[in-house]
Amino acid sequence: MRRQRAAAFVATFVAVLMALVAAGPAEAARKATPASTDHPRSMSSLGDSITRGFNASGWFSDWPDRSWSTGTNTTVKSHYKRLVALNGRLKGNAYNNARSGAKMRELPGQATTSVSQGAQYVTILMGANDACTATESQMTPVATFQTQFRTAMETLATQTPQPKVLVASIPNLMRLYKVGKNSSSARAAWSAYDICQSMLARPLSTDQADVDRRARVRDRVKAYNARLAEVCGTYTFCKYDGGAVFGYPFTLSQLSGWDYFHPNTSGQAALSQVTYQAGYWPTQ
Repeated sequence: MRRQRAAAFVATFVAVLMALVAAGPAEAARKATPASTDHPRSMSSLGDSITRGFNASGWFSDWPDRSWSTGTNTTVKSHYKRLVALNGRLKGNAYNNARSGAKMRELPGQATTSVSQGAQYVTILMGANDACTATESQMTPVATFQTQFRTAMETLATQTPQPKVLVASIPNLMRLYKVGKNSSSARAAWSAYDICQSMLARPLSTDQADVDRRARVRDRVKAYNARLAEVCGTYTFCKYDGGAVFGYPFTLSQLSGWDYFHPNTSGQAALSQVTYQAGYWPTQ
């Protein structure tokens, strides 16, 4: 009897082993790890020129295929490209609703468009233009910025079912100043195109007035990010990146050689990586 039981056990073990071998490693892994069911079938990106891929690969024009969020360029490896690999039904269902030059006041309108598209996953990167103005006095007041952002979130909340929303922090403009101030090319571009003069005017000046001005612009960006985190935290369907973009130590080589302000293709790829890892599917 014991011999019969042992023989039966061995036969069963061999049968299972042969089935796994026949299925192959990929099939075995697929059976061992059930596919996730929460990957989106549609998505949209809201924001400004960074999300439009402005100057990412050419002369003062949008390159949405290089967008960190919804771009199709294989080098960037956007959120869209990563998620299509997880859910093929997303392919062709991504919308870039950002606009170059947009400020937070435009986000509610972009949110309305996203709701009409029924996007199940929404990325938001907005606010750099609220701080990057011709003069410090023209920066958007923090309270106004917060109200505009909340209005956009209230709009997204009307969608049924509600989408997953990832809010990226505003990049550190002081970091931009520090990596570019010693480059004659960067200084020339900032001056010629009047780029972010609230922070980048007189970049080599060590006068206390200029030092204090830059610090105030940095603090305004930090205040904006604090409001993004606060408002996002009141919605169960919203996730803030925890300051990942603000804290990312980008380099001059990741900026456009046209304006030394917008991310180039390499910069967009880095932005995609840091935001994706701070988002909903960091290990996938």
